[in-house]
Amino acid sequence: MASSSEDLETPPPPEERLDSWKEIASHLKRDVSTVQRWEKREGMPVHRHMHNRLPSVYAYRSELEAWWNNRHPELEREDGENVIITYTFDFQADEVPQDVIINFSSKYTNRSPFVSVYWITPDGREIRVTEQGIGYNTSYRAIQDEKLKRRLGGVSPDLALFDNPETEEVDVLKGTYTIIIDSLTFEEDSQITKVEVLLHGKVYGWFGTDNQRRDLTIAILWGTPIALAFGLTASIGTSVFSMIFAAAGVWYGGWVDELIQRITEISINLPFLSLLIMIGTFYSRSIWTILWITVVLTIFSGAIKTYRAVFLQVKESPYVEAAKAYGASNLRIIFNYLIPRVTPLLIPSLVLGVPAYVFLEATLASLNLGDPVLPTWGKVIQDAWQGGGAVYNGYYYWILEPAVLLIVTGLGFAMVGFALDRIFNPRLRDI
Repeated sequence: MASSSEDLETPPPPEERLDSWKEIASHLKRDVSTVQRWEKREGMPVHRHMHNRLPSVYAYRSELEAWWNNRHPELEREDGENVIITYTFDFQADEVPQDVIINFSSKYTNRSPFVSVYWITPDGREIRVTEQGIGYNTSYRAIQDEKLKRRLGGVSPDLALFDNPETEEVDVLKGTYTIIIDSLTFEEDSQITKVEVLLHGKVYGWFGTDNQRRDLTIAILWGTPIALAFGLTASIGTSVFSMIFAAAGVWYGGWVDELIQRITEISINLPFLSLLIMIGTFYSRSIWTILWITVVLTIFSGAIKTYRAVFLQVKESPYVEAAKAYGASNLRIIFNYLIPRVTPLLIPSLVLGVPAYVFLEATLASLNLGDPVLPTWGKVIQDAWQGGGAVYNGYYYWILEPAVLLIVTGLGFAMVGFALDRIFNPRLRDI
């Protein structure tokens, strides 16, 4: 393999003896600009994660290979490109991570690359983690490696890799750890395009985590404005348009009123939830598509008949006859004289309708018909019920948290709606 150090910055002179990986790693650091140029030229981007940050130490390939080959002369090198990648991190936690995961991405034609992964502890011990070929996208999980577990004496890898051998019980050895990934490709255009190391910790938020180790706090908090926006938009749109159509039907009368009433009667008898399920299955599961279809289907509901009964009384009021006498237009009478008198009835029903639409969105999402992109409350329930087996595995918090928030939202809007109803309806003030 040709050395890539000729056109890079000259490193400081190495120490006379490189007795451990920790010494060479600390000695052969390069600045960020050099690392970026090396990655760009060699086509070898390296991603590093440890709680979103995993500091890495890079060594020049020629010197690093010489040191590695001297330490492991038994390893036979085949023709191909040999790349050695290192990760170093300072581990000071009191508990071991849940798992050590290494993700590989590569490109090749016939022969897949081969990697050997070694684990260097702070006290200089070297542990052979795995030797395997990698495909286009390969994920290695140490905790699932039974061969590694047998090599470690039957101890779970997540404990043995961080164990302090000087203590009888399993104890965390704090310090600087190094992961060496010795890779070999067998074709001219073959290369490893990405190596990603992840250490999953045990820190979690108030709402816990799901089966993919995702913090449920994010989904719960992100789903709150989505649920409220869906409920408020659907309730406002439905209530306002229902009132406008009812007022127009009463004022114009004749065939206009008959058409609105016939459409309303047909709409009331349609299976609303079944229609939304069919639309979500065959057309689109976007939350905004479902929102506008919900508004269109619920405009012609029983609320139109309620508003129509009130507008029939308001239409006979003297001030409406006076407005008609002095030549007010039809639209002016509808929006300035009819609708304002019925607005006090609109506000309580509008507030009470919000939780109904919030529950509707959660119901569709729990049936796997919600937006697949947005983490809504219903989506959390669906993941817990179908994907994570929360009920069978005893993870009741996973379902109860979004369910409790749905109940609290319904009770909150119901109390506000009842309070507003008592304010705008004089007959209820003494109750």
